[in-house]
Amino acid sequence: MPRKASPENDKPPHKNKPASPKRTLLGPVHNLEEHVHPDWWRGIFNSLYLKTDADVIDDSDLTKQEVELFSTILQLSPDHAILDLCCGQGRHSIELARLGFKKVEGLDRSHFLIHRAKSQAKSEGLPVRFREGDARKLPFGNDSFDVVSILGNSFGYFESVRDDLRVLKEVRRVLKPDGRLLVDVSDGGFVREKYHPRSWEWIDKKHFVCRERSISKDGDRLITREVITHVEKGVLVDQFYAERLYTSDSLGELMIAAGFSDFTVHGGITTNSLRNQDLGMMEQRIVATALVKKEWTKSKSKVKHAERNIVVLLGDPNRPDPMKPLRIFDEDDFFTIEQLKVALEGLEGYKFSYLNTHSAFHNDLKKLQGRLDLVMNLCDEGFDNDPRKELHVPALLEQLEMPYTGSGPQCLAFCYDKSAVRGVAKEMGIPVPKAHFVNPEDSLYELPVDFPVIAKPNFGDSSFGITQESFATNREELVNAIIMIRDKLGYEKPILVEEFLTGKDLSIGIIGNSPENYTILPLIEEDYSLLPEGLPKICGYEAKWMPDSPYWKLRAIPAELTKETKRQIIEGSLKLFERLECRDYVRFDWRLDGEGNPKLLEVNPNPGWCWDGHLAKMAGIDQIDYQSMLLSILKAAEQRLGMATT
Repeated sequence: MPRKASPENDKPPHKNKPASPKRTLLGPVHNLEEHVHPDWWRGIFNSLYLKTDADVIDDSDLTKQEVELFSTILQLSPDHAILDLCCGQGRHSIELARLGFKKVEGLDRSHFLIHRAKSQAKSEGLPVRFREGDARKLPFGNDSFDVVSILGNSFGYFESVRDDLRVLKEVRRVLKPDGRLLVDVSDGGFVREKYHPRSWEWIDKKHFVCRERSISKDGDRLITREVITHVEKGVLVDQFYAERLYTSDSLGELMIAAGFSDFTVHGGITTNSLRNQDLGMMEQRIVATALVKKEWTKSKSKVKHAERNIVVLLGDPNRPDPMKPLRIFDEDDFFTIEQLKVALEGLEGYKFSYLNTHSAFHNDLKKLQGRLDLVMNLCDEGFDNDPRKELHVPALLEQLEMPYTGSGPQCLAFCYDKSAVRGVAKEMGIPVPKAHFVNPEDSLYELPVDFPVIAKPNFGDSSFGITQESFATNREELVNAIIMIRDKLGYEKPILVEEFLTGKDLSIGIIGNSPENYTILPLIEEDYSLLPEGLPKICGYEAKWMPDSPYWKLRAIPAELTKETKRQIIEGSLKLFERLECRDYVRFDWRLDGEGNPKLLEVNPNPGWCWDGHLAKMAGIDQIDYQSMLLSILKAAEQRLGMATT
């Protein structure tokens, strides 16, 4: 493996996910370079990377030694603002934070590695911030850092040296005057002379790696083919990558071209690993520093801007709402809207107006064209309060070319179809409960059902059609559940008969946008401890809309889960976030089976935004108040749309 972190994106699917077992080998390859994709780094930095390179990148003693060396060279002090660029899983950043450095940030393009970094930092309560981003276009202001480090041979991945130069110029921009860059990169001269054309090594009792190497046609890069094999599952990965070979002289020339001065080589590092077999590019490395001599960036004179003009779209209180028990907006609904307005009006830099008459949406919005900065789409009831028409609102906004918060019409249409989401999840290897898709004309008696199950509308919102009567332990109860949904609720579309999972009932919220910047809110679980004995543990329509129901007493509490279960839920949710094109804020519902395995239930783009909803409860656990949660949604949309910060 490359033994380093990724400078660019690692987007799923499909290139990013680990290869399927029993993958077919290419066979003999005469020219390795022909098989290297220009952006090979998009799919290589995953769990297998951590396994193959664990002897170096997961060795705490080596990390401590490196951090001690780099800290001495840079003469770091606790008040220094430090950027660990292409930080991978954050081993150096986290070690610095453990030593008491308070202003440490890490940036990398790999979803997988950044999640690892965030989870580790959070579990230890360390004040280090990690984010995803492109090293060629850093998401930081001018003159932000005292020190930038590029460690663990994380430099030289791009096909063109021009991109390496772009990275260095960005580093120079974000460094303060007299700031310093430290680079720890493979010794290219050593590699040219000493690389192994063929090697193989055991990385644990089950996995071994075979590698082929050659020098590129231009002589500037080392080309590697890596075949990772499991003794029982067969070939897992057959992958190719290329890394630029820098010498002290060529690295110094590039630094000067990027505007650095005082380029200094501080000797080298000879890596000692526990396996000590094939160290590849990490065997012998160069440690060098360079200085930024520049003036402070002149701040542009601040022009006082008018407040950002935002219109908020809401459900129509003058029209029937089939999701509500009495089909009307009641006192609780108006109180919720008032809480929203109070929170929004307290935000500085914004001016809010509100539209809720759906018959006038088109004309009212057209009149506002050119006068609005952003539309805050909180019309989760759907156009005309019809949940199947929720997608109509963003579709109208796109026709009018108005920027708006939240997911687009395609995402909303897709996620409204529970069966379609299940299909996408299964395709991506994300577990879902067993289920049967029941059309109106289908015979229930022919379904090969394993009880207990839950019957629910395939198309639905706000837990419509999901009550204690939806739960069935035998075929007669299932027939009654279907009749209830069809006759009592007037629902004549397909129904999903789904395996009823008996474990914890979980939700996870995400605010922001992957891969640039997002916040994963704490997972919550439904507390069923106050539910009377004998009632099915379901957080459905009764829990959300019926105060007289015993389900009304349900409450959400912080979820207590193993690290592995959390990891599976977070990774699965983020993959679906991208695949389904969710935007700005979303909620995912999961449940554990009887053995504690998480399975996806639903994806909820543009989820409930109310002050006492699940999203707000998750935010509250993370000490984010309701007003700040709403602001985070606005900021996520502004960043996605490239709008200047107010």
